[in-house]
Amino acid sequence: MKAFLFDLDGTLIDSMPLHHDAWVEWHARRGLAMDTERFFESTAGRSNAEILLDMFPLLSTAEHVEMANHKEALYREFAARSLGLIPGARAFAEQARAAGRKLAVCTASTPPNMALAFAQHGIDGWVDTITSPADVSSGPGPAVLLRGKPHPDIFLEAARRLGIEPAHCLVFEDAPLGVEAARRAGMKAVALTTTLPAEAFAAFDNLIAIAPDFTTLDLPALLAAQPKATT
Repeated sequence: MKAFLFDLDGTLIDSMPLHHDAWVEWHARRGLAMDTERFFESTAGRSNAEILLDMFPLLSTAEHVEMANHKEALYREFAARSLGLIPGARAFAEQARAAGRKLAVCTASTPPNMALAFAQHGIDGWVDTITSPADVSSGPGPAVLLRGKPHPDIFLEAARRLGIEPAHCLVFEDAPLGVEAARRAGMKAVALTTTLPAEAFAAFDNLIAIAPDFTTLDLPALLAAQPKATT
């Protein structure tokens, strides 16, 4: 494995409880019912635009943007007070860089949310590139906005920027949709159970490890993981 691609929310930063609180508050302020367990399992890793289009298909893009901005403002209000790192994240990234691996953050987070996390913890200084649905593809064909997970776009774009074949990239994720995006990109993955239990990842054949956080991962074993054979 020549490159490590990290999700941000729930993988590097302990933000998912804060996103949970923001969505719950957002629903409450609008008088909307919410099945919290189903909502977070089905939306983790997706962009706000995709989530809100599914929730309110008849509303305009401008209305979706207003709704998303309100939810993210609530999140940043909570995160400014209590946003921490997932245990072991910084040390693991430093060890991977020392071992000569390239690193990327691949996230559905918004630019303001990323900026808050980077300002608090310096994560942008850990990695070689950052991709999100706010970016445009650099691949062949017309330039288009990258899609959120489970589409593989942000992982494939990171691999292109790093100059690493997808099969030699290892993805770190806390959400099934992210692991599915890695699978579609032809990448192996490590699942962190910071957001959902291990059973949520049972169906994926591209996983090489499931761990509660970075402190229990065996870096030499991950570095030696073999890519899938190509035909």
